[in-house]
Amino acid sequence: MSETSFPDTPRVDAYDKVRGRPIYAADDARPDLLHAALAVSTIARGRITSLDTKAAGAVRGVRLVLTHESFGAVKSAGFIMGGGYGFQSFQPMLSPTIAYRGQPIALIAADTLEAAVEAAHLVKAEYAEEPFSATIDDDGAEIVNQADTPLKNFIPEIVAGDADKAFAEAPVKIEAVFNCPPQHQNPIELIATVAEWQDDKLVIHEGTQNAEAIRHGLATALGLPPERVEVISPFAGGGFGQKNSLQMQTVLAAVASRQSGRPVKLVVPRAGVFHDASFRPMSRHHIWIGADASGKMVAAIHEVDAQTSRHDLFPGEYTAISSRLYGFANFRGVERLVRTDVQTPGYMRAPFEHPACFAMETCVDELAYTLGKDPVALRLANDTTIDAATGLPLSSRHVAECLRRGAELFGWEKRTMAPQSMRGENGAQIGWGVAIGAYPGIIMPAIAHLKVTDEGEVVISIGGHEMGQGIRTALANAISRKLGVPVEKVKAIIGDTRAAPQHLTAGSWGTASAIPAAEDAADAMLTALAALSPDGPADRTPDEILKAAGRPSLEVEVQRKAPGQPDAIFGRLRAGLPSIGGPVYGSYVTFNYIAHFVEVRVEPGTRRIRIPRVVSVADCGRVMSPRTAASQVRGGVVWGIGATLREVSEVDRRYGGFLNADLAEYVLPVNADIGSIEVEFIDKPDNIFNSAGAKGLGEVSMTGVAPAIANAVFHATGRRLRDLPIRIEHLL
Repeated sequence: MSETSFPDTPRVDAYDKVRGRPIYAADDARPDLLHAALAVSTIARGRITSLDTKAAGAVRGVRLVLTHESFGAVKSAGFIMGGGYGFQSFQPMLSPTIAYRGQPIALIAADTLEAAVEAAHLVKAEYAEEPFSATIDDDGAEIVNQADTPLKNFIPEIVAGDADKAFAEAPVKIEAVFNCPPQHQNPIELIATVAEWQDDKLVIHEGTQNAEAIRHGLATALGLPPERVEVISPFAGGGFGQKNSLQMQTVLAAVASRQSGRPVKLVVPRAGVFHDASFRPMSRHHIWIGADASGKMVAAIHEVDAQTSRHDLFPGEYTAISSRLYGFANFRGVERLVRTDVQTPGYMRAPFEHPACFAMETCVDELAYTLGKDPVALRLANDTTIDAATGLPLSSRHVAECLRRGAELFGWEKRTMAPQSMRGENGAQIGWGVAIGAYPGIIMPAIAHLKVTDEGEVVISIGGHEMGQGIRTALANAISRKLGVPVEKVKAIIGDTRAAPQHLTAGSWGTASAIPAAEDAADAMLTALAALSPDGPADRTPDEILKAAGRPSLEVEVQRKAPGQPDAIFGRLRAGLPSIGGPVYGSYVTFNYIAHFVEVRVEPGTRRIRIPRVVSVADCGRVMSPRTAASQVRGGVVWGIGATLREVSEVDRRYGGFLNADLAEYVLPVNADIGSIEVEFIDKPDNIFNSAGAKGLGEVSMTGVAPAIANAVFHATGRRLRDLPIRIEHLL
């Protein structure tokens, strides 16, 4: 362990979690609660011409039937990437318009869930159908060049040098097309809301990654001042981008509670998660790489066609990552959005980086074989300290160390280069593959409130959400180290709009944003404590100082923002709006990196692919909580295995929607699919990025897994596969 490393502290909320003490939204069982269920559209596009709810309303125990005709004065909260708060701008049940299959058309609230579900199935609708496009290849799908839209103002095209000329002149050329399917997050906790009106105040209990967007989104939708909305989300049972903004069911539950006069719980069933929440869009990637005879990559081009909805332009940032993997002197990126009749896609873990790394890193492996060079050596030869997209220096980049350490742990020197050259005792084809991944280093503004008491209690209130990644443990570690108090004495209040402004927790910026602010608050507290005890012993604890001074408690508040952000950014924070800083910070650029080494075994008869071991080495800056950090990487690798070999949301091109909208047919990896996952960290603080030296980890851990697997499959079989997921039939 380096001198800057943090101790391997157990997860501070572990005992509470295993004893079932955290209350998630769907667990809420307050008195007088109504249970809600949804009736949904069976067409993909059109409008409702008639809606019969008489039978539904007659079911015993039904207290409320809501449709677009009885919804009242409600408006859309807007798209979060368009100045609003919702995962999409389209709010169901505001009109008879049908934008996608599975869209809610009625809400039933009843004394029991069984009554609500029964009634929802009795709602009858007639429609005027319109032609629809379910995929990017369907007739009617509209292609929009992202550079021709307002998105160009905050997501510029990535262009460096003259990539087309350099590619044309390159003696070695690689060109390939990759197809990545739509995929859906399936966190254990379904999206769920409990809404209750307490006099004129709306209180929401919901597992979310963005409590402030829910608060301000509801205020916008319902015409309320934000101070009349409270959102409480101490825990979310997984999010992975799905819960990063106002969901469609939250507004429905709030209106149902207001009209019924009772608290309402609305838990969206698993099929609704597929049809009424965001997802990873279908995308197609065209890659060109040019290199000289030595293996120096002199040009790269990445053109992308990615799915969006009719009503929103979900921005693509695929080339922002592919351009940063190596020291490309010449790069050209193009993002095209394809309008289809679905709900708006969103930020599923490593949203752009997973498919972009799959495409680019598979081509880099193909280049290595074309040149007859070891794939690790080729990557090392194209390392860089300069950001290719901007020409600015990188605040830190330890990719070479990740590759060298990973190769050592994996035993890479024992690998034979030729495809199909390694066999197991049972005749299985063995393949060893490698790939790197990257993810931007981002910081959000944060306001931290720290309180200590003469009873030894330490409470840090800050923006952040716990989705299982362990942010409470990281906060407790940081405050404990600064104040010299036991970790178990530190209480973190997060995900609660009553305690502190809550910024969206996503994009691996939670630790890099919250920890420096928390450490600033601890420093401010130490200063304040020193003022209370100017002549006292330096080793006294905060509670001892307070007792000696006759003070029951002491509180401080600090605020911190990303380098270069104006003070006005705190206004956006308080308003629940995205306030992203980075990865370009004026004079430098920050990214997180990882290297994955994968062994695959392809069974000779069944052609089933097994992955007995993975070695992953990450460069995420200072590791604030080693135990939860390692868990994050293992989780990312498991997801990468699933995303590469299992996961696809099957589209019904006849009727719209997704065919396998349940956990029985949306195939995920199970324990038997996962072998050894060995994780290490470079653990070098990036103090240019922030005072804590922490970068990010949750997202980067998944990047690069897919190409490492695909490259291993090529090494095992000699087949270069470019479509995900990789299936048995591809190897027959």
